Amino acid sequence: MSVSLRDLDPAFQGAGQKTGIEIWQIENFHPVPVPTSSHGKFFTGDSYIILKTTVLKSGALHHDIHYWLGKDTSQDEAGTAAIKTVELDAALGSRAVQYREVQGHESEKFLSYFKPCIIPQEGGVASGFKHVEAEEYHTLLYVCKGKHVVHVKEVPFARSSLNHDDIFILDTESKIFQFNGSNASIQERAKALEVVQYIKDTYHDGKCEIAAIDDGKLMADADTGEFWGFFGGFAPLPRKTNTDEPKSTDVIPSKLFCVEKGEAVPVEADSWTRELLETNRCYILDCGVDVFVWMGRNTSLEERKAASSAVDELLRSLDRSKSHIIRMIEGFETVTFRLNFDSWPQSTNVAVSADGRGKVAALLKRQGVNVKGILKAESPKEEPQPYIDCSGDLQVWRVNDQEKILLPVSDQTKFYSGDCFIFQYSYPGEEREEYLIGTWFGKQSVEEDRVAATSQASKMVEALKFLPTQARIYEGNESIQFFAIFQSFIIFKGGLSSGYKNYIAEKELPDDTYTEDGLALFRIQGTGPENMQAIQVEPVASSLNSSYCYILHSGPSVFTWSGNLTTSEDQELVERQLDIIKPNMQSKFQKEGAESEQFWDLLGEKSEYQSQKIAREAESDPHLFSCTLSKVIMQVTEVYNFNQDDLMTEDMFILDCHSDIYVWVGQQVDSKNKMNALNLGEKFLERDFLLEKLSKQAPIYVVTEGNEPAFFTRFFTWDSTKSAMHGNSFQRKFAILKHGGTPVLDKPRRRTPVSYGGRSAAPEKSQRSRSVSFSPDRVRVRGRSPAFNALASTFENPNARNLSTPPMVRKLYPKSGSPDSAISSSKSAAIAAISAGFQQPAPARNFIMPRSLKASPEVPKPRSEGISRENSVEQLKSMPETIQEDVKEDEVEDDEGLPVYPYDRLKTSSTDPVDDIDVTKRETYLSSEEFKEKFGMTKNAFSKLPKWKQNKLKMSLQLF
Repeated sequence: MSVSLRDLDPAFQGAGQKTGIEIWQIENFHPVPVPTSSHGKFFTGDSYIILKTTVLKSGALHHDIHYWLGKDTSQDEAGTAAIKTVELDAALGSRAVQYREVQGHESEKFLSYFKPCIIPQEGGVASGFKHVEAEEYHTLLYVCKGKHVVHVKEVPFARSSLNHDDIFILDTESKIFQFNGSNASIQERAKALEVVQYIKDTYHDGKCEIAAIDDGKLMADADTGEFWGFFGGFAPLPRKTNTDEPKSTDVIPSKLFCVEKGEAVPVEADSWTRELLETNRCYILDCGVDVFVWMGRNTSLEERKAASSAVDELLRSLDRSKSHIIRMIEGFETVTFRLNFDSWPQSTNVAVSADGRGKVAALLKRQGVNVKGILKAESPKEEPQPYIDCSGDLQVWRVNDQEKILLPVSDQTKFYSGDCFIFQYSYPGEEREEYLIGTWFGKQSVEEDRVAATSQASKMVEALKFLPTQARIYEGNESIQFFAIFQSFIIFKGGLSSGYKNYIAEKELPDDTYTEDGLALFRIQGTGPENMQAIQVEPVASSLNSSYCYILHSGPSVFTWSGNLTTSEDQELVERQLDIIKPNMQSKFQKEGAESEQFWDLLGEKSEYQSQKIAREAESDPHLFSCTLSKVIMQVTEVYNFNQDDLMTEDMFILDCHSDIYVWVGQQVDSKNKMNALNLGEKFLERDFLLEKLSKQAPIYVVTEGNEPAFFTRFFTWDSTKSAMHGNSFQRKFAILKHGGTPVLDKPRRRTPVSYGGRSAAPEKSQRSRSVSFSPDRVRVRGRSPAFNALASTFENPNARNLSTPPMVRKLYPKSGSPDSAISSSKSAAIAAISAGFQQPAPARNFIMPRSLKASPEVPKPRSEGISRENSVEQLKSMPETIQEDVKEDEVEDDEGLPVYPYDRLKTSSTDPVDDIDVTKRETYLSSEEFKEKFGMTKNAFSKLPKWKQNKLKMSLQLF
């Protein structure tokens, strides 16, 4: 499409160059910019153009254009808004999707720009209306509808407006009431509270009372009586109410029209395919509620304006003025439009549009306009971050039939393509240990092993009360978090499980399982010592790639091969992996183009091979979906411009990042649905709702509310106290609104997510180091005291061994843990051990960096308690006086004036327990001497320990 300077309205010059929202109001048939302070304020007699600009992860600018028509706007004003929207799209390079929004029938996407709601005011400019200025406060009644965004509409202030299905807000001069219809969902009630907050802040300067009224609760309290008093007293509401909502148009059969000379001409075809749409024409697709206008790339601006007028005329003739109109340019079709066609190519060449964008930029530049935002920005070249602490404990099992076999430390990073594995990784949080439990499926693994692995991992998650994040990983689609916790990772061909062996026997396939003396070729990849992999590939020349380094071995012969496109860092990774695969053996270096005959003899013969790096799925801009899964259908609703408040505790959501997806499960989702969370993610990948070529083997993470890891919360502006509150979504938001924004916490606040730099762990953990020990009896875990190790030994598997540091890796490496190990029945031994342990001086901490990976004793991790309990300072202060009223023989006071009792009476198993004490602070009633004897430290030193460590020590002493 050719663009001339006369086509560009001066009001649009420089538009869309930065992220955010820009709004124009139509005045005298011209767009006039609306100041930012007035965004979200609409008048019923006016028409507006709204431009939403976002920056994609690719660096490109993305635009959505909406034109909003008030219920009292004139036809001429509405027509001007429609035409000017086409001009604005042309000024932005003809890439934007354009939406018509009619007051009271706005799309969820549009309303999401102005959360929590828009409440249009009476009046207008060009229509002849005057903007109404309120002289005195009038009592108003609003109806609210919507689970993810709220449609707010003013209704007559009368009892007849109320019903059982919706939420109503009664706004009086001194108080705001929310009336919850008995059939309204918890989520709708919670969302309506956001409107109450908006009204309170906007029209009452944040100074008024609020009250919630439940339908059917007669005169239960003063607020209820006051509410019904505004309606002349309580009276039952009718079961059914009249509604002015338009009849549904979903049943209207879809029709396709071609715009010819400004008129819509029906298109007759047995089936609709992409080939029906010609690039030099405009088309109208009428789907009832949604009406699409498709404009070919080679159409002129005047033809596009004519198509816009034609669709308006078509809907007027059909008396369907409330339908959504969505206009788009060829190559930028929406998913909902493409779904109406039997066949649609996966990708479309948009080079012409890109060229047109450049022409527009050139025209604007000659006018002196800054065009930096109009041209596509370069994609930022940033290395993705794992957002996970890599100093935790790692344990790995190989699945064999219905069993899981714990791997020795030396084999924990060595996987087989024909097997399935389960891994459990725990790492320290601010208040407690955090867990990641996942499955890894090799490309050659059998379905029976995959099912068994999933079942075993799910049981482990359930046993820990759904605290861990659960992951499903396929070979070749590993996530950055997976590589970060394994760091040095090797995949061998073949398998060791009986399922794999039986499969190849039945199919009469050769067993190509890796052997140390056999012929093997490994591709080396990664970004550094903390993220490096060796992948066994077919030992043929076509497996080589100029962008990688390789290790080739056969018997005593070992070669390293470097492609011409590799760097010195790539070649360093080869040396590190060689120390693991073939330690203590000399290798022969081969440079691409200068290989020896012996090298080619091992690979068979020379042949052509690739030179480009293997592309991995890149993370894209995230999309949030509310999801429900039944036996028959999966219902998915996209939540636009999402934030943390959109995550309702009663629901399950999917965060789609393309390269991987997250299934978020609210606390109040029932256990059956929690167990189906992984299945929900798999169904989502199969359906591919955004038609974005989602891989069915993309990583899936199941995240439970209150246990969100940093690599999930990074997509939000996260407040961990919100998920730590009591009650359902409505009760939580009402408590915040009622108490001035102070959350009522249900458990200790989790740590604030931190930024993780490079491939290192969290900055605050950066001083930590992986320990290496060669003691066959017991391993000293770095960072633990001797007493803590003695205590941990009674809860851990004595056969487990600590994972040693890989070659030259100067980063925290996951240590082995054993949360599954049985707890010793004899706790007296633990107490004796801890007492003795604290009397011994701590041994020196040595930093040992071995050249090769060697087996070392493993320290399994004790079972961690998920939540600690806290009491208020006031309660603790009041205890001494209360307890002193009934002094017993063995009661004295310590230096701080607190009552003191013997240990035997304070422990949970006591036969003569002390009454009237704070049972969550039993240790505070020990004398200073006995406290130091039992805990090996003073009370002051104990108080400075993390809560989770305090609870572990207290549990071992039967004080928790």
